Amino acid sequence: MFKVARTQHVLAVNDFNDAIKFFTDKLGFTLEHIIDGWAFLHLDTFFLMVGDCRGEVPAKDTHNHSLFAYINCTGIDELYIQYQQRGVQFKQKIADKPWGLREFEVETPEGHRMLFGQAIDG
Repeated sequence: MFKVARTQHVLAVNDFNDAIKFFTDKLGFTLEHIIDGWAFLHLDTFFLMVGDCRGEVPAKDTHNHSLFAYINCTGIDELYIQYQQRGVQFKQKIADKPWGLREFEVETPEGHRMLFGQAIDG
């Protein structure tokens, strides 16, 4: 029987050390290990591979295509407050959306965008 064990997002970055610092210090990811130019991180069950890809087109230059993840979560207000306290810059502040989700968006220093969303009760 087919089953997805877990998924991982893969990001190419130009400044490898800065990206790792952003994901760990600002967004609260845990660094599992670094091997051969790849950092393996996770935030609860959200897994991420960050690759040292100097000289590649930065995400900010891909405009709308820089959105790489939508994270469905619970406790979104607490997470938003934690991110505020860590000095995270928001691309979109937290708000209830007409499609029934409470969302906010963050952007990495290189322009990768992530949306966090939680279903609105009722």
